[in-house]
Amino acid sequence: MSTETPLDRFKAVLGGTARVLADEPEVELAYTADAPVQSGKHIKVPMPARGLPADQVAEARGFADGFALRLKHHNVALHLKTAPAEAVARAVFDAVEGARVEALGSRGYAGVCANLDRALETRLRADPITRARSRDEVPLSTAVSLLVRERLTGRAVPDTAGAGLAMVRDWIEERAGGDLDALGLAIDDQAGFAHLAMKLLRDLDLVEGDLLPDEADKGGNDDEGTDEQQDQGDDSDQSGEQGDGQIEQRGQTTDADQQDGDGTQSQEESFDEADGEPGDAGDDAMLPVRPNRPFGDLTGQFDYKLWTTQFDEVVAATELCDAEELARLRSYLDQQLVHLQGAVTKLANRLQRRLMAQQNRSWDFDQDEGLLDAARLARIIINPMQSLSYKVERETDFKDTVVTLLIDNSGSMRGRPISIAAISADILARTLERCGVKTEILGFTTRAWKGGQARESWLAAGRPPQPGRLNDIRHIVYKQADEPWRRAKTSLGLMMREGLLKENIDGEALMWAHSRLIARREDRRILMVISDGAPVDDSTLSVNSGSYLERHLRQVIGWIETRSPVELCAIGIGHDVTRYYARAVTIMDAEQLGGTMIEQLARLFDAA
Repeated sequence: MSTETPLDRFKAVLGGTARVLADEPEVELAYTADAPVQSGKHIKVPMPARGLPADQVAEARGFADGFALRLKHHNVALHLKTAPAEAVARAVFDAVEGARVEALGSRGYAGVCANLDRALETRLRADPITRARSRDEVPLSTAVSLLVRERLTGRAVPDTAGAGLAMVRDWIEERAGGDLDALGLAIDDQAGFAHLAMKLLRDLDLVEGDLLPDEADKGGNDDEGTDEQQDQGDDSDQSGEQGDGQIEQRGQTTDADQQDGDGTQSQEESFDEADGEPGDAGDDAMLPVRPNRPFGDLTGQFDYKLWTTQFDEVVAATELCDAEELARLRSYLDQQLVHLQGAVTKLANRLQRRLMAQQNRSWDFDQDEGLLDAARLARIIINPMQSLSYKVERETDFKDTVVTLLIDNSGSMRGRPISIAAISADILARTLERCGVKTEILGFTTRAWKGGQARESWLAAGRPPQPGRLNDIRHIVYKQADEPWRRAKTSLGLMMREGLLKENIDGEALMWAHSRLIARREDRRILMVISDGAPVDDSTLSVNSGSYLERHLRQVIGWIETRSPVELCAIGIGHDVTRYYARAVTIMDAEQLGGTMIEQLARLFDAA
């Protein structure tokens, strides 16, 4: 007698359908109570209730179909090579490509169309376009993608977004109506479609110049055969050639009109001018914007504000879930990365040997005073006239040191990156503890998507303009510096918990970690940041300038690097953090993280 339930049958059928639509037999479909997400061939969609309500079934089908179509019809490397650098332009470009993929994949499939419509309605419920009261509050990426969808499929704009889209429709149609009409001619050709999309961006004044990114100089990041430009663009080109990035379903909230006052030409003395480049490895229309702006966009008069700190929290990992769940999550983490642990441990042992060598005790012998040298007492027995011999220990160059690992706990780290970050931090803390180096492990995210209680407070106050940071930040202490590794081991499993990873406000997290380090008594203090992108908080960016959080991050980094005794370094996962940090490295694969962390620390200790 079969014990298979209707829900089990639904899961099996949906997984098979996703593999067929993607034309990829290795697609794995799983279910989550958190935001739907795709990472390579791994897809997570909302879990319907056991009774299989029709609306929940359609929603799960919609996200599964959308992700599967993206695997089949979207070339990641080509998209990254063509994508513009400016944050709002990149968001619109991503959204337009997402509309192309869904329109192309759903042609002739009425059921797929209906499923995608349901997924779109779900996304729009969390999008600022449904709450917009003025043109400035309409996210341009959402508006343009809806118009492109309308042109390519003939399907009407959902009622929930109709009022918001109406505020900007005439403006978009006046400037780029012809471009929208032309997109349908290249729907089967991603490269040609991207060229037309870039023309649309130029007509909307979101990018400048007459050349497309792959035709223009752009500092050499796309000219593979020009020797003179290779040294300027290697990093950007490498980031553009990586494979599937993690794709997370989240609404865009940036607005072209909010950027008008941010492109100032003033420049702080501590900053260098740089050309814009594509941001991170992500490529989905619903990705959080990962801006990577030129330093020339920054002004010395930038004033970072907070709407409220009432709902912020600094919390220990043990307070966010019970001991039993932490133990289960830690066990899951260990099982997931058994093969990685061995490789990282070997590298950690090398670091340990290097640190221990720096701490070896050495002595000066035949001194007139100091500690009695027992090894030379035999000389006195042989010759009583021989004077006593003393020895003095030399001072070592190795300073008393504390290291803080600050790990990005944002939603885009979900999956393998956060797993590897957790296990690498664990092994590194264990290694440094053996060497007498204290280690603190911290994480940063927000308590809610889309603003939480802080945004509700702002709405209740009548939506004052330019409120500043508008979300409830959550800073997590996984391991305190003075806490033994064995006591904090299970806390790192919290990073595996569904629903923990949300948005990231890096500037304030850096200030928090820095303040904890400054309060330490150690002679040497090192802060290592591990992140996969620039700061992103949809709520804050929807009501302030699109570069608001990034400008604050640069401001904080500049202050720490030039005026603080704390040594700051960073590792970017699929994102060029060298544009922010003076001492940084970018890796294209999370698998490299453990070795890179250890190598970075080894260099710091060798340079001491």
